[in-house]
Amino acid sequence: MMMTARGRPLSFYVLAGLMALLLIFLYAPMLCVYILSFQGPDGGMSFPMVGWSFHWFEVLFEGTGGHGIGDVPNSFRRSVRLAAFVSVLSTVIALSAGMAYRRKFPGSNFVFYSAIAAMVLPGIFIGFGIALTFNLMGWTINWWSSGIGAQLTWSLPFGLLIMFIVLGRFNPAYEEAATDLGANARQRFQMIILPIILPGIVGIFVSSITSSYEENARTQLNVGLGNTMPMEVTGLLTGSSTPVLFAIGTLTSLFMFALILGSVLLMGWMARRRAARSEL
Repeated sequence: MMMTARGRPLSFYVLAGLMALLLIFLYAPMLCVYILSFQGPDGGMSFPMVGWSFHWFEVLFEGTGGHGIGDVPNSFRRSVRLAAFVSVLSTVIALSAGMAYRRKFPGSNFVFYSAIAAMVLPGIFIGFGIALTFNLMGWTINWWSSGIGAQLTWSLPFGLLIMFIVLGRFNPAYEEAATDLGANARQRFQMIILPIILPGIVGIFVSSITSSYEENARTQLNVGLGNTMPMEVTGLLTGSSTPVLFAIGTLTSLFMFALILGSVLLMGWMARRRAARSEL
């Protein structure tokens, strides 16, 4: 194998170059969006830049009206409410299912594959099926019933898979030691299992927020009156687009990156705290 002067094989640099190209392919369009969001008042949707300003961010926070902006503030609040409810439900259900699946029970395979099937079925069909069911039953379609249910079909399967992986790596010796010391089931869960799997629970919560916030196909028939943020942006794209769309993308990306960074720091802090306790 050909070696370089530093002692690394040539394949390392080839693969590193391919990885760099992949990152450029993934993030260069996002970088263009961030730059174009600072267009001047007379700027358009493409380069070259016509001045630099915060004009389109100001237009965004002014609310509805001209400049090709729809009801973005209300759609953002609706998406945040949906994401909050869906993330909490996904986390609680995934944790409960993970604990239940530590032992086999009748019909466990059927329940598991039924939940995972929602990941591979087309989202528009699932959304249409939920909306049709609500109509046939005479139930009202709104964001807190059919909307949450539709988004759960997307976020919950990922939460289940994460929880199964986390609990699959759990060392039962810790639980057995607690049992030998006289701990009951509640104490074992609260003082042994939960602290160890807490980083995985945080991961489920964050992934549920991000998957719910960007979901469109399953949601568009099940939120009732008013759009979510992805639906609002899709509607704006069909009209006269302005750089305010780039401002939306920039702020949304900052929010998501801050959420992910915060969760990573939180999980790192929990890992360091657990390691410090184990040394005592």
